[in-house]
Amino acid sequence: MSEPLQTVFIVDDDASFLRGIERLLRSSGYVTECFSSASDFLACCPREATGCVLADLRMPGTDGLALQAMLAQSATPLPVVFLTGHGDIPTSVKAMRQGAEDFLVKTAPKELVIVAIERALARDIREREARARRHEMQLRFEKLTPREHQVLSQVMLGRRNKQIAADLGIEERSVKRHRTNLMRKLEVTSVAELVQMTAEAGACAAG
Repeated sequence: MSEPLQTVFIVDDDASFLRGIERLLRSSGYVTECFSSASDFLACCPREATGCVLADLRMPGTDGLALQAMLAQSATPLPVVFLTGHGDIPTSVKAMRQGAEDFLVKTAPKELVIVAIERALARDIREREARARRHEMQLRFEKLTPREHQVLSQVMLGRRNKQIAADLGIEERSVKRHRTNLMRKLEVTSVAELVQMTAEAGACAAG
């Protein structure tokens, strides 16, 4: 399956700058969509959009930092690169701490803007793959019965079948059956794989 087409969503209330940066990015081979306000972008951007956001900082209504915060709360957040004419150190520090990929001024060289966008697009791919992986693991763990979760917890403690059987008050052959079933449902073939997947899944395995 091919990767979905990534788009650079440009959000800026300065119409002339918006046209200029769009021409620059399109001439560099990027797919772009332009919005004159954060509210327009939020209203029109597809929920499953892929790519990144290139945003101004100071805009009427919802400003760049507020837009960044809203994106961070979504199920599929897009990386944000700030390109602003009103940068200052405290604001740039705040933006970076909140997860911005970069914070540049509008006079920055084209090369710096392109590099920041490339990093943001690569990050988007990594984060989407990680979300898909977490979702896949969550679905696997949701297949486990309550008893299989109990056995899994004991296995993670390094306990043997006989010990697990004694702790849970069931027969050892039942423990073996539950172990076989849970490993089949989680699609692992060894205890090492089981431990790695459970550690990676984190809260997904706690259910």
